[in-house]
Amino acid sequence: MTDPLAAERAAALAQIEALTREFDNVVAASRSSNADDEHDPEGATIAFERQQVVALLDQARRRLADVDAALAHREEGAYGICESCGRPIAPERLAARPAARTCIDCAR
Repeated sequence: MTDPLAAERAAALAQIEALTREFDNVVAASRSSNADDEHDPEGATIAFERQQVVALLDQARRRLADVDAALAHREEGAYGICESCGRPIAPERLAARPAARTCIDCAR
């Protein structure tokens, strides 16, 4: 049986790696392009694309931090305990979101 936290961590790392490559490609493309992306009426600007990738990369890094925190809680024996109320987090919630920090009631 696969460890859901390990799988979530691997997925987050893969996403970070892919987004980092994408960011590097956008930056490289902007260096080799002489386009006036500020005044280009066609679609998104290079700066907009870069910011989109940066936002997704930040989100993926937060996801990895959440998984790492859940792994640390598991090491401490506190995994699956709501950080807000101290009650157990439902197994269904942990199955859907292995790095969940709060129970459904506190998440609302």
